[in-house]
Amino acid sequence: TMDIEMPVMNGLEAIEGIMKTMTIPIVVITTKDTAKNAYEATVKGALEFYAKLNFTTAISSEKRQEILSSLKRISRIKGSVQKEPKPQPNREVKVREDFGRGPGFRGVVIAASTGGPKALMSFCAAIPEEFPVPMVLVQHNSSGFDAGFAQWLGGYTPLMVKLAEDREVPEKGKLYVAPTDKHLALAGGRFIFDDGEPVHNQKPAADVLFKSAAQCWGAGAISVVLTGMGSDGAEGTRYIRQAGGFTIAQDEASSMIYGMPKAAFETGYVDMVLPLDEIPRQLIELTKP
Repeated sequence: TMDIEMPVMNGLEAIEGIMKTMTIPIVVITTKDTAKNAYEATVKGALEFYAKLNFTTAISSEKRQEILSSLKRISRIKGSVQKEPKPQPNREVKVREDFGRGPGFRGVVIAASTGGPKALMSFCAAIPEEFPVPMVLVQHNSSGFDAGFAQWLGGYTPLMVKLAEDREVPEKGKLYVAPTDKHLALAGGRFIFDDGEPVHNQKPAADVLFKSAAQCWGAGAISVVLTGMGSDGAEGTRYIRQAGGFTIAQDEASSMIYGMPKAAFETGYVDMVLPLDEIPRQLIELTKP
């Protein structure tokens, strides 16, 4: 575990130096003042980061358990997963036989966790400003740096990136980020916040968003499950597919942590398994008028 602001060498430089020497799990513990650098730390190789307030003030038993569970899972990650994925000449792509374009898609819901910020940086850079449907993201974020994350991610994409607001109607060309510590759902074509219990030890949880998107958008929903620990998004993938929507999961080779995409794939309801750099192109193709 390490800070960003340190004497002699800052945290970003230290992470870069450490990763060149040994690929070990790194967790950053920092302040909201350095939120942007905290996300840059994940690009350099850190797996997770937390706000110092989580360790210096009284926090709920739920939040404490969430952090402890996450640290335990991170401690078991093998160093090899930190390395850049090698190009795979024969990537497996699965497309269901009964898929048809149908009436047109209405929105894309995305799940990401560990390794997500780095993956989203390149993913979002490849989405054009005129993307014809809204995109809604659940990035597991225990730090509370949700506003900082939206601002940071907005620097890598022509899309407008913002935190979702209660009762807001999602619009095309925008990427909405689920706020920390609230479930984000869709109802009646608008966002609603749900302050219910964590799902899979996550709040917000992608499964909550995916299920509501299946109910709200039906066959007009597309789901994407990116890198991350655990199984959040798997059950939601099933809901999207059963509603007639289209489902995508990141492949193992390009995933920093092949947990969530694997869990989604193992449900049997994933339409396409794609490397990270091919997912934006597929979304552009699917949403063509």
